[in-house]
Amino acid sequence: MAAVRSSDTHTAGPLRRTGRAIGHALRLPFTAGARGIRKATHAHGAGESGLGKLIELHAVNGAGDVMITVALASTVFFSVPTDEARGRVALYLAVTMAPFTLLAPVIGPLLDHLPHGRRAAMACAMFTRAALAILMSTAVITGSLELYPAALGVLVASKAYGVVRSAVVPRLLPPRFSLVRANSRVTLAGLLATGVAAPIGAGLHQIGPRWPLYGACLIFLAGTFLAFTLPGTVDSAKGERRARLVTVVHGEKRKPSLRTVGPAVLHGLQANASHRALSGFLTFFLAFLLREHPLSGHSAVVSLGIVGVAAGAGNALGTAVGAWLKARGPELIIATVLGIALSAAIVAALFFGGVMMAVLCAVAGFTQALSKLSLDAVIQRDVPEQVRTSAFARSETLLQMSWVVGGAIGIALPLNGVLGMSVAAAIVGIGAIAAVRGLLTAARRGTAHARVA
Repeated sequence: MAAVRSSDTHTAGPLRRTGRAIGHALRLPFTAGARGIRKATHAHGAGESGLGKLIELHAVNGAGDVMITVALASTVFFSVPTDEARGRVALYLAVTMAPFTLLAPVIGPLLDHLPHGRRAAMACAMFTRAALAILMSTAVITGSLELYPAALGVLVASKAYGVVRSAVVPRLLPPRFSLVRANSRVTLAGLLATGVAAPIGAGLHQIGPRWPLYGACLIFLAGTFLAFTLPGTVDSAKGERRARLVTVVHGEKRKPSLRTVGPAVLHGLQANASHRALSGFLTFFLAFLLREHPLSGHSAVVSLGIVGVAAGAGNALGTAVGAWLKARGPELIIATVLGIALSAAIVAALFFGGVMMAVLCAVAGFTQALSKLSLDAVIQRDVPEQVRTSAFARSETLLQMSWVVGGAIGIALPLNGVLGMSVAAAIVGIGAIAAVRGLLTAARRGTAHARVA
């Protein structure tokens, strides 16, 4: 009997070892990939400070958002003729973006009351989008009006997450880490996750229009739990006060306004507003233009993919360059990239063609990313810590409104390429007229700091 047991053990040993080896080989690509991601996100002290976990959370956020975008684009845009799609997209802007411009200014002050609940607020924003994704999975089949209020809820939850994230980043900075560098790493993680999740979402859509939303739900549920793994310092309100920016003119206090934080911030916002308006304009105008007049030798979907990849690559490059520059001369950077964007738009209007459209999208992505990172650096430098969170919240609201305005222009404009590129140049030109002189002056003279009531 003992001999039989010994034989069984002897036989089972090699089988067990073989099974373990096979299991290890199958898990290796995933575990190695996970270790590589963790090593990258936790480098240079980001693991010890907690910034690495925020980077991973933002990657999850970007992946979930792009899944919902794929589902909405297929329903609102690709599934119907161009004229009907134009009406649907306009309705989408009216029912979601327009109310959002009214709700967005309220998000910041509401979150100011939650200094001790930032992890819970981010988790709530994730869980809300998970629930709304399931609700949208029915409406996405028919394209019914119920889809649009749910999309508004997704947008509000996404922006609430973004505002809280802006407040969290300064509290998770590793030693000798600037805010612009930290924001660059967080943003880059979101972009990379978006690039990975977009084709996955497109593949899920081939199974059925609901599947990208199911994928988004799972991703946001993971983000809900990941938000609670952030360090406890995220919920600390030590040293903070409720933001009340005021200016005093002739002994009289004026209504709180971003204009009280100094000329560099104001002109930086003007420049970034023009970049964001250009982004919204190109998103919608080129979507309809390339659907009717795709690039030579390509379908409409491939043409949109080409300009989308160009814009994404430019954005990623701008984010990487922003981290490398480490916020040196942010006013000069903002003014320079605004001039680059204006030049690219003018050239695209003069020599209109498929290549120039892709180049303009790449340049617009690059300049928008670098300009936004430089604006963050200006806010970090010129706005006192006690009011910096509110400055970020209000600036994000203004930039989102600018994107909506640019998108509305893109929807309403006739599908004429030269006209469209001329309008793009005009949008950037208005920003250059409003901001460049003030930015250069602020760079020479230095900037005034905000006062705290």
